[in-house]
Amino acid sequence: MRITIGGPPGSGKTTVAKLVSIQVGFKHIYTGEIFRTLAKEKGLSLEDFSKLAENDYSIDIEVDKRQKELGQQENIVLEGRMARFMIIPDFSIWVTAPFDTRVNRLAQRENLPYQEVYKNTKLREESERNRYQKIYNVDIYNLSAYDLVINSAHWNAEGVSQIIVAAIRNRSPVP
Repeated sequence: MRITIGGPPGSGKTTVAKLVSIQVGFKHIYTGEIFRTLAKEKGLSLEDFSKLAENDYSIDIEVDKRQKELGQQENIVLEGRMARFMIIPDFSIWVTAPFDTRVNRLAQRENLPYQEVYKNTKLREESERNRYQKIYNVDIYNLSAYDLVINSAHWNAEGVSQIIVAAIRNRSPVP
């Protein structure tokens, strides 16, 4: 079984994906780690590599190529905003939360001022949305492609992961 979990920054998708992978006994593949590995291979900091990716679409294409390759394995939880579109999953989830909730989470996690994180998150989301639209003709915020969309503002990570695992275990067979 191949499961994808996507979501915007600060939604909790990474924590939830880790918990789900443990609960179902699947390997967790994290697209962010692929990006970090590429940055290291190029000898760049994550921030510099992210800035480079703004104008160099070959970076997204390489990340997604590696994601596709890794996504061919069985019994995986593939996590990333474009994961749903890189493989044909058996079950796809989008984890979200209101923008302010996500900004608060990111500000706390990064120990940065709210206004700075607010501005940077707006820019990042617009940039990613535009890049994915240009590169793949995909609107990552069109949620109709997902089997389950869950607002993580209503539960902690454990609660969200339990809901997802229950949905996976109780889903109807695909016709």
